[in-house]
Amino acid sequence: MVQSLRLAHSRLLQVWFRLFQRHRYDRLVLEEVAGTPILVLPQVFNPKLFRSGEFLVQCLGPKVIPPGATVLDMGTGTGVGAVFAARWAGRVIAVDINPEAVRCARINALLHQLEGKIEVRQGDLFAPVAGERFDVVLFNPPYFRGEPQGALDRAWRSNDVIERFAAGLPAALAPGGRALVVLSSQGDVAGALAAFQAHGLWAETLAERDLINEVLTAYHLTPQPPSL
Repeated sequence: MVQSLRLAHSRLLQVWFRLFQRHRYDRLVLEEVAGTPILVLPQVFNPKLFRSGEFLVQCLGPKVIPPGATVLDMGTGTGVGAVFAARWAGRVIAVDINPEAVRCARINALLHQLEGKIEVRQGDLFAPVAGERFDVVLFNPPYFRGEPQGALDRAWRSNDVIERFAAGLPAALAPGGRALVVLSSQGDVAGALAAFQAHGLWAETLAERDLINEVLTAYHLTPQPPSL
């Protein structure tokens, strides 16, 4: 019954999107994300329209990002995670493989006068920060399996991003560090959690949001304690 309701709601959302929200997709728009204006360039994931980006930043606060922490915003997109993290962090590195996302994140850092605290780098996953360690890593990964069709589609699908992220995360965490990752019930949650476990990471649920067509879950990831 629940699955049928989710499927029906998902179809209604698709119709609603095509009729009323298409102008916000792959267009230059100014969105208000959790009360904060964020510019979205074409070819960049819209964190408000697709909700998971807004959910991630609504999970942030001083308990998640200790004051003065060094933060990595992985797959930064518009830079919304970096902009919110900078409220508490001492330094934020924002990374994205999409050059338009890098440009967009830099613009939003400037708009919020955070260019002195946020540094944006282009590259794949941990490659732009090789050898660096962070107190907090944020990631809203692509949920769907498959080969991306273009730069914007990289925000939606990948064959191996979760596995490569899980493999690289332990070396990128400072002592006592942790990651905050958002997963959707529309994606391969079981596969993602298995990848985390395979690389010695403990996943703990921080928050959930039921959007009817999908459930978004924010997980804290920390290195698993050694077995006794």
